[in-house]
Amino acid sequence: MSEAIVEYRLAGPDDALCIAVLAMQVFLDTYTVNGMRPDLARETLEIYAPEAFARRLQDPATRFILAERAGHLIAFAELALDRVPPHEARPGAAELVRLYVQRYFKRMGLGRELLSRAEALARSQGANSLWLTSWSGNTAALAFYPTQGYRDIGLTSYTIQGNSYENRAFAKILEASDRT
Repeated sequence: MSEAIVEYRLAGPDDALCIAVLAMQVFLDTYTVNGMRPDLARETLEIYAPEAFARRLQDPATRFILAERAGHLIAFAELALDRVPPHEARPGAAELVRLYVQRYFKRMGLGRELLSRAEALARSQGANSLWLTSWSGNTAALAFYPTQGYRDIGLTSYTIQGNSYENRAFAKILEASDRT
């Protein structure tokens, strides 16, 4: 791998295919640690299909921040504006739907940089907090978010094809003085 500079930008409609395939790879790397099951296979083909990402890219309340190196997508953050977090009635919150870094580029600061950019984008759109959920089996994510100022706000679950998976919910107040 070359030492090319990482560039960050907002995604456009033409990015759906690469986002989808990278998302599939990261999803499968993270969630199929015990092997493939029908629910995970169907989730991959439905939720992570290029058409599904193309629809989200057209949604005015959704933003994607891409990290690219030498023209190759290596990570992304998906942000949904104005979503209330579980366990807390906090209007004006934004959700970090996904923060996915391709396995070859982990532990290089990309997650931290994408998270910082997602927070800044959320603030610029008037959000007063950012929240996310992380699968309870994703120990790396569960350790990462508290180091970035996120508070564990409790258990929640995510249902995949009728099977419930335990998640932890995290939230961070975005300082009003930092919002533009």
